[in-house]
Amino acid sequence: MNSDELKKRTQQFALRVLALGGALPRSPAGRVIAYQLIKSGTSVGANYRSACRGKSKADFISKLGTVLEEADESAFWMELIIAGELLSAARVQPLLQEANELTAIFAAGLKTAKRNGPE
Repeated sequence: MNSDELKKRTQQFALRVLALGGALPRSPAGRVIAYQLIKSGTSVGANYRSACRGKSKADFISKLGTVLEEADESAFWMELIIAGELLSAARVQPLLQEANELTAIFAAGLKTAKRNGPE
């Protein structure tokens, strides 16, 4: 998967996160989790785009680390939605799978970038 495809994939992820956040109940827990999920889920794509424009290899590695953290945090909030029964697991699971796949992709990319070392 090239960087343009990954940019599109992370943008679609952000749009799906927005929809999921909007579907959460308006309870105090639902509002807090929606806010946190939307922050982390939309940050994945925004920070990936920023990483692609990194000024150096070290900058790319640093920004890609942030992308990895945000993808993993998004998965956490989705797991909490399922565990707290705020939405059905069937509704959340496909997006949780995507969060886990993105986490794996960025973890592998970060490992490769670190192995290749800074410029």
